[in-house]
Amino acid sequence: MPGVTVKDVNQQEFVRALAAFLKKSGKLKVPEWVDTVKLAKHKELAPYDENWFYTRAASTARHLYLRGGAGVGSMTKIYGGRQRNGVMPSHFSRGSKSVARRVLQALEGLKMVEKDQDWGRKLTPQGQRDLDRIAGQVAAAKKKH
Repeated sequence: MPGVTVKDVNQQEFVRALAAFLKKSGKLKVPEWVDTVKLAKHKELAPYDENWFYTRAASTARHLYLRGGAGVGSMTKIYGGRQRNGVMPSHFSRGSKSVARRVLQALEGLKMVEKDQDWGRKLTPQGQRDLDRIAGQVAAAKKKH
């Protein structure tokens, strides 16, 4: 659909569609350690979904579409969560820097993301075009039902 952007569609449906697109394209370089890694120090287990890397890459690309200039440190804040400390109070804990860095590097390999001259990374025009195209497909599928 013309004129549809990422902001116009449901974020969960969009992330699922973009993750499926990234997996289907086969160009996203997935590290070999994805089946054994935890996503943060406050997590107890690795993710159950074996395609979590594609979902995280899609979510990161969507976040960079909405707010460019985000780097590894800000991605760890976005994907952080609650650290449970037993009987002591819970506190915020950041996500894994290695995972955030590898996701951004994989998106750079697809030419969807580039380093910003000021700080962090931003979407390339090609990446923005791809995300808008997938948002149009999601909107068309939603309109059809």
